[in-house]
Amino acid sequence: MINIFRWKFAFKIRSCPLYTPVICIFLLLTACAPSQVATPILDIIPSPTQTVSPTQTIEWFPATSTPTKVPTLPVTPTPEFLTDVGGVIFSDDFSNPDHWTLGQTQFGNIALGINELTIAIAEPKGYDFSVRDEPILSDFYLEITTSPTLCRDEDQYGILFRMSSPGDFYRYAVSCDGRVRLDRIVQGSASSPQPWINSSALPPGAPITSVLGVWARGNELRLFINDQLQFSLSDPLLPSGNLGLFARSMGDTAVTVNFSELVVWSLEQ
Repeated sequence: MINIFRWKFAFKIRSCPLYTPVICIFLLLTACAPSQVATPILDIIPSPTQTVSPTQTIEWFPATSTPTKVPTLPVTPTPEFLTDVGGVIFSDDFSNPDHWTLGQTQFGNIALGINELTIAIAEPKGYDFSVRDEPILSDFYLEITTSPTLCRDEDQYGILFRMSSPGDFYRYAVSCDGRVRLDRIVQGSASSPQPWINSSALPPGAPITSVLGVWARGNELRLFINDQLQFSLSDPLLPSGNLGLFARSMGDTAVTVNFSELVVWSLEQ
């Protein structure tokens, strides 16, 4: 009986010309081992807890899938896109509290400091914004200095413009991982004429200081960071409105962004 087993074992080793004898022995021994039965996936995944979401009358942010990596945009020379900038319409050093919506909010606090406006988000996934009462702008070029001090990953901040009501405006957003985007909110429903793209002009993380720019003439919009064009597009839906600033926490950590040195220029005909 032992001789028969030895003969069959040796025959199987010789029948594996592509493997060394050691590997063949290993394969024969493991083939005889009892197979393991996989634990059903349904038994190890906990059932989600059901929660009831409050009814929303305004969709502040468009629903998007997980963003895919987009190649960083090359730096585009600015002068050819700003040749028609005229005189200064107004500037704001953030020393007058009468022009901005300020105070304690559901998610944090909006306050004026020394020549700056600060939006501080304390609650997870909170969103706050402040709107300037005047002037109403149509065609213009603006620049504002942004200085996030607490900001990480997908947290956002930026500019609201052509805001004709709380449910009608453009939102120029930058993220703390170095991306830019333009949203359009019309009658409380949000969409993204320009989805997220990576930017070589925006250093990720905080603290950093960057100058955001918005050029708007009629349907044409051009968005800048540190004097570098990020993208341009045409959109006819929102012709004029007020200016605003915003910050948004995308996670469980606080967000604090300071805004300063707002200047708005006219556009020459």
